[in-house]
Amino acid sequence: MHTQQHPYSVIMTVYDQARELEEQLPAFLKQTYKTGYEVIVVDESSTDETPDILKLLKNEYPHLYSTFLPKPNRSIVRRKQAFNVGIKAAKSEWLIITKLSGYPLAEDVLQAISEVTADNQLTLGYHLRKGIRLQPFYSVDDVRKHIIRAERRLNKIREYKCGNYIWGRYDFIIVRKEHAYELLNLFEQSIPSSSLFGIRLSILWKNLIRRPSTTLLVSE
Repeated sequence: MHTQQHPYSVIMTVYDQARELEEQLPAFLKQTYKTGYEVIVVDESSTDETPDILKLLKNEYPHLYSTFLPKPNRSIVRRKQAFNVGIKAAKSEWLIITKLSGYPLAEDVLQAISEVTADNQLTLGYHLRKGIRLQPFYSVDDVRKHIIRAERRLNKIREYKCGNYIWGRYDFIIVRKEHAYELLNLFEQSIPSSSLFGIRLSILWKNLIRRPSTTLLVSE
């Protein structure tokens, strides 16, 4: 398999997550990846100590960059807008769109991710107890159902602890910057219950029955 290492821009959004930032963000910042990477945190106008924590961490980690989404009112599409800000700020051709709670469990996770081939526009990543699982897609349209289901408009954010791969509940997205805006158009959609059921069955069949090409990478 031909692989090529790329610099990455890791992008996440936060809102009133000062304690989580202090505990979990260093796991993103301590990756042993010689090619280089940056971490971009978009603050959705937090009201707690989030800006102070980010300022302290930036003093310690020069590859950490933070920006913010103005206007303190919390609209239901602010997360989509925040990622748009992060994508515009990214310096790398390859992006990793993730969430703070999906922090890497080992310092060589980014190195493992770099084994993704350049033939795919987009790859979904799932954290495992001893590594990561990578699920490549050839186009944004190919991954459409996974994205609109996982990133659909919700009144309450849900966290799942098991069965993530089977149901397509990924932890991060690896995508070329040139395709990121097309991907972002699939975020925050309202999905009728009748359509959501069919999407769930389609993802289950693809991930469990067809068993698409995936890679299991174990972190030491």
